[in-house]
Amino acid sequence: MGMTMTQKILAAHAGLKEVVAGQLIEADLDLVLGNDITSPVAIHEMDKMTVNTVFDKDKIALVPDHFVPNKDIKSAEHCKCVREFAAKHDITNYFEVGQMGIEHALLPEKGLTVAGDVIIGADSHTCTYGALGAFSTGVGSTDMAAGMATGKAWFKVPSAIKFVLTGKPSKWVSGKDVILHIIGMIGVDGALYKSMEFVGDGIKNLSMDDRFTIANMAIEAGGKNGIFPVDDLAKAYMDEHSKRNYVIYEADEDAEYYSVYEIKLDELKPTVAFPHLPENTKTIDEVGDIKIDQIVIGSCTNGRIDDLRVAAKVLEGRKVAKGLRVIIIPATQKIYMQAMEEGLIKTFIEAGAVVSTPTCGPCLGGYMGILAKGERCVSTTNRNFVGRMGHVESEIYLASPAVAAASAVTGKISSPIELGL
Repeated sequence: MGMTMTQKILAAHAGLKEVVAGQLIEADLDLVLGNDITSPVAIHEMDKMTVNTVFDKDKIALVPDHFVPNKDIKSAEHCKCVREFAAKHDITNYFEVGQMGIEHALLPEKGLTVAGDVIIGADSHTCTYGALGAFSTGVGSTDMAAGMATGKAWFKVPSAIKFVLTGKPSKWVSGKDVILHIIGMIGVDGALYKSMEFVGDGIKNLSMDDRFTIANMAIEAGGKNGIFPVDDLAKAYMDEHSKRNYVIYEADEDAEYYSVYEIKLDELKPTVAFPHLPENTKTIDEVGDIKIDQIVIGSCTNGRIDDLRVAAKVLEGRKVAKGLRVIIIPATQKIYMQAMEEGLIKTFIEAGAVVSTPTCGPCLGGYMGILAKGERCVSTTNRNFVGRMGHVESEIYLASPAVAAASAVTGKISSPIELGL
């Protein structure tokens, strides 16, 4: 019986010739990730174990990003815990304020994630690295602790859903629209504990930033992971960013899939997820007249340089609508610098937006953009659950950077086409 990409990676890391869906395995880990919210729990759990140190100081990444720079005393204490742990165990990949960024944008940028890896992270959007042909998935803090101590993790081998992408997206349609369309089609539990494997000739028309966005939101469909085949674009990205060797796995022709969907990219339209679930999607021409109070452009989903370029293209020479707040958050310090050098930050500020240091902040209702009762926000983040960004009676509309930027100008959910672009 043939294996999928994910199954081949897991088999190799478990030292097995083959695995089948539903099989329980113990696999070696290439990277264990934690942030300032999840790492302290894992650290306290590890303190209870009879181990003196971590399994490999080079294969652990600790990224303070959710409440950094610290928003209050509690967040400062969390970061202090992580900082002291990193110093005690001489963790190579600890990223202090000034070097940090939003974890799922930072790690690929730093070359820590490559094709063929098995990666766990105590954050649900760890599935982002599947864009590079890795198996990466979110785990709980206890599993993170075990991973840091032993370098291993238990998995139930997932079955897979194949998404065949064909054609080329039209102007203003991005990876965010692709994944919102898919989640709207199959639902937030449509890929529950399954590998979402993206294939097809349409992939060549998606940038790496598009692919990171799509893999990032696999969890919003319930997926165990999202993964792309490794093509020349992915190889070029890894060759530019990483000094590590990578291993390319390809699905067997006779691999079994739970189901198969065809996604015609040239038929997709800008898509918006209405409150209070990512599956509650409408195309831009179905939205209607919805006035908004705040825009957030950033996050591990859409805070990369392509996202900022699109937003700047829409905002250039235009002004933020009166009474509207627009918050733009580059995902890493490197992206922030690049945006400055390209003049994007100047464009944002001249339009009337504010630009923040890299942080997850508003995405999880932490800080840098909390919503009051009754307020509406168009956000390029990944979740719009009740109370996700503030008051339980606020509303979040998930969209691409293009739609978010156009909405910033009009004061209501809009497409760049409505601005004549």
